[in-house]
Amino acid sequence: MDLIIKYNWELFIFIELLSFGSLVLFGIFRYFFDKSRLSIMFIFIFLFMLIIEGALGIYVYSQTGEISTFQIVIIVFIIYACTFGIFDFMKLDRWMRKKIGTLRGIELLSDKDYKIINRNNNPEYIAKKYRLSSFIHLIIFVSVQAIFWRVGTENISEIKMYLSNLSWINKGIAEESPYPNDVTLGIGVIWGIVFIADFIYSWSYTLFPKK
Repeated sequence: MDLIIKYNWELFIFIELLSFGSLVLFGIFRYFFDKSRLSIMFIFIFLFMLIIEGALGIYVYSQTGEISTFQIVIIVFIIYACTFGIFDFMKLDRWMRKKIGTLRGIELLSDKDYKIINRNNNPEYIAKKYRLSSFIHLIIFVSVQAIFWRVGTENISEIKMYLSNLSWINKGIAEESPYPNDVTLGIGVIWGIVFIADFIYSWSYTLFPKK
């Protein structure tokens, strides 16, 4: 068996660790050693690792001929890195500037940074932000699922049948589900689990706000 196929999850985790490490090194070289130009190299390393992840997913698919949980996880990570990951990186960047600035005894944060930090610590703002993101996620999730189900079923009556009887989820067989094939079934089910978890997490800030 191909070693890449055999150890695909280990390779993926290793690449993720390298990606995170490159972001941390970016902050250290940029703010601790004042090597702004050199620090950019670590951003390119992060982007290169992202490309490697995508190539790994494509290679595994080319060898197995099927979409598995592995490829779906890689797709999710790449989408995250290109969307919400950007905002999380900005938060990490501000956190590193604050910590490194304290260690060096200099101010690395601007007035704008402090306003953003204070705003992000406001429970009302946090709850509002997560409510908005949950609604956006809901609209995208329902829209894509509707397309999958429309392609995989023949009429509204069949859709109602699947909605009233969810036993097809446990079976995991595309032919006995509202999805047209195994790929869309895998994406739909895993995305559904992620959506439910994300929706509950997002609304926890509204239902149980921090004091």
